[in-house]
Amino acid sequence: MTDSQPHHDDLTAHLAAYLAAFATGSLAALDEFYEPDAIVVPQPGAPRTGITERRAALQHLLDFGVPMQAELRQHYVTGDLALTVVDWSIRGTARQGFPLDLHGVATDVLRRGTDGRWRYVIDNPFGTA
Repeated sequence: MTDSQPHHDDLTAHLAAYLAAFATGSLAALDEFYEPDAIVVPQPGAPRTGITERRAALQHLLDFGVPMQAELRQHYVTGDLALTVVDWSIRGTARQGFPLDLHGVATDVLRRGTDGRWRYVIDNPFGTA
């Protein structure tokens, strides 16, 4: 663990809630985990900015119909900002019928809102690539 237990528990709970939202297949549910101006980097060096591009990148993953697994590896918190390192995978048979094996080590930046919830500012699933 790289921080105090309360931050670890809080960020682990955030990750579990994100995975549950992902498993619903609902873009609206997943989008609640992002700040309005957040970016997603679905491929190394190819950030998606703006709500429309971010939602399209997320919908692409949801369309496979395979749940995501993830585990918090490291986290660093200062004030209302957090940097997390997360091992993740999406493995199984896609809704389209082909085998799917996506995985990586994400480096993400989150901000805690005034409501106490963490939201992604930068979602970089291939952050160590």
